[in-house]
Amino acid sequence: MSYEAYFQAEREAQLAELKEWLAIPSISALSAHKNDVLAAAEWLAETLKRAGLENIKIHPTAGHPVVYADYLHAPGKPTVLVYGHYDVQPVDPLNLWTTPPFEPDIRDGKLYARGATDDKGQVFMHIKAIEAILKQEGTLPVNIKLCIEGEEEISSIHLPEFLEQHKDLLAADAVLVSDTALLERGRPAICTGLRGLAELEVHVTTASTDLHSGSYGGAVPNALHAIVSLLSSLHDDKGRVAVEGFYDGVPELSALMREEFAKQGVDENKIRESLGLDSLYGEEGYSFVERVGARPTLELNGVYGGFQGEGSKTVIPKEAHAKITCRLVGDQDPQHVLNAVEAHLRAHIQSGAKVHIKQMGKAKAFNIDPSLPILQTAADAYGKVYGTRALFTKDGGSIPIMASFSRILEVPVVLMGFGLDDENLHAPNEHFNLENFDKGLLTIVEFLKTL
Repeated sequence: MSYEAYFQAEREAQLAELKEWLAIPSISALSAHKNDVLAAAEWLAETLKRAGLENIKIHPTAGHPVVYADYLHAPGKPTVLVYGHYDVQPVDPLNLWTTPPFEPDIRDGKLYARGATDDKGQVFMHIKAIEAILKQEGTLPVNIKLCIEGEEEISSIHLPEFLEQHKDLLAADAVLVSDTALLERGRPAICTGLRGLAELEVHVTTASTDLHSGSYGGAVPNALHAIVSLLSSLHDDKGRVAVEGFYDGVPELSALMREEFAKQGVDENKIRESLGLDSLYGEEGYSFVERVGARPTLELNGVYGGFQGEGSKTVIPKEAHAKITCRLVGDQDPQHVLNAVEAHLRAHIQSGAKVHIKQMGKAKAFNIDPSLPILQTAADAYGKVYGTRALFTKDGGSIPIMASFSRILEVPVVLMGFGLDDENLHAPNEHFNLENFDKGLLTIVEFLKTL
C-alpha cells in the first residue's frame, strides 16, 4: 500500500486520537494545571508505545517532565532526534473562542483547539509518520530518538540541564523539529534562524499612597506620567532602539541576505490590510520580512497602573508597571541586552520617581547554514510532496531551546514546520490546517526514507 493510501485510510482514526491529546489542558504556565501537564505526558508515552517505539520513559525534572523514546535498529545509518513539546499556552480571553479551547472541533478543513498547531499537532505527525513506516516496512530507515518536553511555553526552563545530564542518551546526527510555519499555503519553508529573547518587568513607584488629583495634582510626581516618559525613551523617532549597546553583536544585512528575503515575495500591503492597519511600523530602512527575521526588537507587552474601573476617579497613582520583551539576532548576548536596558531605564527615570527592574527569561538566537546537506535533503522532501521546494528563511519568533540543542549536542537542527502564520498560535481560535497535516505526514516519511 502506498503511503498516500495508508494515511488516507488511517486519517479519521488518527484525528480522533489527536483530539484526545488536545483535550488535555496541559498549560505549563499555570500551577493549577500541573496534573494536566503530567496527564499529557502520560498520554504521549502510551501513544509512543502503541506506535512501536521502545525504551519509553517519562523523565522527571524540577518542573514538568520530559518524555523520551527511541527505535535504534538501523546500524550504520544516521540517528535523528525528534524534539517537540506537549505543553500549551494559556487560553485567555475565553470569550473570543468560537468553540472551547479544549474541545477540539474540525471546521472548514481546520482543527481548532489550543495546541493544534503549537505544538501537539505537529509532534503527533512525527509519531504517526514513524508508526506508518514501521507498519508498512517493519523497521525504520534511520535510528530515531524522541525528546518531547513540557516546558517550551515557559522558555524550556529545565531542558538545558536535562540535555547536559543526558548527552549520551540524546546523542544524534541531527535534531528534527516541527514547530515553525510555511511561508504561506502551498509554499514550504525551512527556518535557518530564530531570534533570541530577553525579558524584564519594570515597576515605577512615587508616593507612599495614591493621591487626590485636586489636592496634589501638578505638585507631585505621577507614576503613570513617569512610566510613559520612561518607556517612550526606549526608541527614537525612526523606530530604532535607543538603548546604548543594544545593537552589539547584530550583523549587518548583506546584499545576498536581502536578496533571499526578497525571494519570499511578501506583499506588505496585503499584510497591512489583513491586520486592519493604516500602515506598518518599524525600524526605518528595512522591509517587513527583514524587520521580523533579521533585526532585533524591544516591545512593550503590557503597561498598567492607576484606576481602570468604570467611570472616573480623580487619582494620582503611586505605581505603574510594564512588561518588556526583546527579540535578539546574530551574536547578541541576552544578559548584555538586559543589563543595557536596565541601565537605560535607571538613567532616564523621571525626578521624584523610583524604578524597580526584574530581569527574567533570556535565550540566545539560533542560526544554521542552509547549505548543509541535511537541510538540502529536507528541502527536497518538501518539494516532492508539495510540488515546490522549500525556501530557506529566518523566523521572527523564538524557540529558546534550539541554541541549546545546537551547542550541547553539537549537531545541526532541522526546522521542518507545517503550520501557517495565521493559525492563531498563542491566541483564541488556534487551529491547524488539515491540508498540512496530510502533506506533513508524507513529507516526514519522505525525509526519513531519503535521509
